[in-house]
Amino acid sequence: MITGVSVSHTLATVEEVESAAPEDPSAAAQRLAARSGVDESVVIATCNRAEAYVVTAAAADGREALADFAPEVREGAVTQFDHEGSIRHLMRVASGLESLVLGEDQIIGQVKDAMERAREDGTLGPVLEEALLKAVHVGERARTETAINEGTVSMGSAAVELAAREAELDDATALVLGAGEMGTLAARAFDGAGVDRLVVANRTVANAEHVAEDVSVDAEAVDLAAAPTAAQDAAVVVAATGAPDAVLDADDLDGADAVCVDIARPRDIDPAADALEGVVVHDIDDLERVTERAHEQRRTAARQVEAMIDDEHDRLLSSLKRARADEAIRGMYEGAERMKARELDRALTKLEAQGDLTEDQRDTVEALADSLVSQLLAPPTKSLREAAGEDDWNTIQTAMELFDPTTDVVDAEGAPDAAEESAGE
Repeated sequence: MITGVSVSHTLATVEEVESAAPEDPSAAAQRLAARSGVDESVVIATCNRAEAYVVTAAAADGREALADFAPEVREGAVTQFDHEGSIRHLMRVASGLESLVLGEDQIIGQVKDAMERAREDGTLGPVLEEALLKAVHVGERARTETAINEGTVSMGSAAVELAAREAELDDATALVLGAGEMGTLAARAFDGAGVDRLVVANRTVANAEHVAEDVSVDAEAVDLAAAPTAAQDAAVVVAATGAPDAVLDADDLDGADAVCVDIARPRDIDPAADALEGVVVHDIDDLERVTERAHEQRRTAARQVEAMIDDEHDRLLSSLKRARADEAIRGMYEGAERMKARELDRALTKLEAQGDLTEDQRDTVEALADSLVSQLLAPPTKSLREAAGEDDWNTIQTAMELFDPTTDVVDAEGAPDAAEESAGE
């Protein structure tokens, strides 16, 4: 079963999300997968959420594995999910219902990336894969069948909208830090906002050049090291790099006249710069003001998506329940068939030794064995299907352990066969 944990903008501050987010999501997922009792794991880390999911046989093992995922975050900012809650939450995340910008499109790509990363790292298994694939499916349906992503649909465009409320963009110079997905979206938003000039700073200049070529406004690509100089000429700055440390500190912005919106994690701009005269620094928390209007416009679409999630959630749970029950049932029958084949071979061999067996007699003995197996396993098969329908995972897990198809059943060591004892009397 799946157990999940989340630290996101919903309950946590920017600092808390930063502290919870692992520097290397792959390494974090692999560490989780190495924990006792953990079969699968995946970590999702974005600019406003850090989440981890594990698959274990017992829920207690999952909770223990995730207990120290966010040790520095206060208890009220950490949300934990059981099996059903994890599945529903993943669907909500991929649909954009849990995003700061309701319905934003980037999160579905980030969920796909996390799934692919887990697959490459060897921590993705059938349970998480099915849950993540279903979440992506629901996210895609939400965006094609409802208006959940109409209007401001990205952190990048929301950042530009926030900056435009406090700075005059007409004929201004804008600076974008980062040439990734968020930086590209911010650059495109500036392109349609009336700026006269755009500077894109990135550690890999070639990537910045691609972004600069993607817009119609006069744009220049520079190395990230040139960001402090570019910031002195910019009226607005949107920061969205993946740098581990601040790109602009207070000294870099001293003397500038700029509105800065930092949507990076960790933050690109030292918050202390907000105290400088002429400089305003906003972070992810401040985007709430700009996104609330878009949220209001999407309430109806969100309700449609909620109904969609309810339907898909129930379908997936039913599928997972059937799969778990079928796995246990398959183990029972495989073990019984091996035992039947072995004992049938012994019985037929002894009968042959007592006189020639006709084909009809052989068929009768084999039919008897088949009938015994079917009748003996019919009640537990029914019970397992009922257990799946009632979420009785303990019963199913116990059956899977008792009837492990990889374990062969043999006579106890040294115990003579009863028929052989009888024959020797």
